[in-house]
Amino acid sequence: MSNSGDHKATTTPHIVKEEILAAGKWVKLEKTTYVDPAGNTRIWESVKRTTRQRDTEADGVGIIALLKRTLHKDCVVMVKQFRPPLGCCSLEFPAGLIDEGENAEAAALRELKEETGYKGEVVGITPVTCLDPGLSNCTTQMVMVNINGDDMENINPTQQLGEKTQKFVEVILLPLDEFQLKIDELLRKEKTVVDAKVYIFAMGMVQAFFKPRELPVLKQ
Repeated sequence: MSNSGDHKATTTPHIVKEEILAAGKWVKLEKTTYVDPAGNTRIWESVKRTTRQRDTEADGVGIIALLKRTLHKDCVVMVKQFRPPLGCCSLEFPAGLIDEGENAEAAALRELKEETGYKGEVVGITPVTCLDPGLSNCTTQMVMVNINGDDMENINPTQQLGEKTQKFVEVILLPLDEFQLKIDELLRKEKTVVDAKVYIFAMGMVQAFFKPRELPVLKQ
């Protein structure tokens, strides 16, 4: 634990300048010169997307989609796909970038339809949240979507990935009340990395299902 008395904050931290070191179609590497709370000028290297739209603070959306069907357990709609930076597949919530003119809700419903074939209804949305602030300014909004699995359109859903998307996505349904258990089983069977947001959600579900609110008991 650091001693706050050793480094007294005397300056409001701020960016001095940003320089592009390398740029590609989707991302760019920048060198950022900034002033820290002690007044020292420092350098930070970061990665930024080139695709953020002007009318939004979020780069993209993640979708927590719950499939609800008569006489079935509620399931979380997941996707598995090969991720070149990892060199293996990852287990994720459906997700994607926000297109020009879209809000987060519209982007979530479009991405859900494209990646999974399901049509849903938005029931909740988070504020803009960061993903890996030590590496990138990339941001997202998580969108909660309910899917009526009894709807004819959702009984045999068809993905709408298209050739231009260059996506190969496998849809996986995991029961909500056994979410973490089923994830752990999948990870034991194959080399797959689970997205941090997914596993945090799974741990929360364990607490919700198996750790109900109870009055604290005084230990003797």
